[in-house]
Amino acid sequence: MSDTKDTVQDAPKVDAPATAPADATAPQAGADLSVQDLQGLKTIIDVASSRGAFKPNEMMSVGQVYGKLEAFLSAVQQQQAQQAPAEAGPGTGA
Repeated sequence: MSDTKDTVQDAPKVDAPATAPADATAPQAGADLSVQDLQGLKTIIDVASSRGAFKPNEMMSVGQVYGKLEAFLSAVQQQQAQQAPAEAGPGTGA
């Protein structure tokens, strides 16, 4: 029985940080996710919620994710708007 306790005690000692960097590098190498993809995801959430695809108890978590997604897309849009005049400025002067 002490062997069982040893294996149970060994189980929590799994190095979670060692797997986290491996997981973090996998998406970078494997898949490309663009701002357009995120805008598409926002549209999907809009359509699904308007059609009643989410249960009432799920709406809070869906709304939180939607809010984060919307804030991120807004920040990206503002950043792109700030970069566009900076890029156009030197081009018009030349």
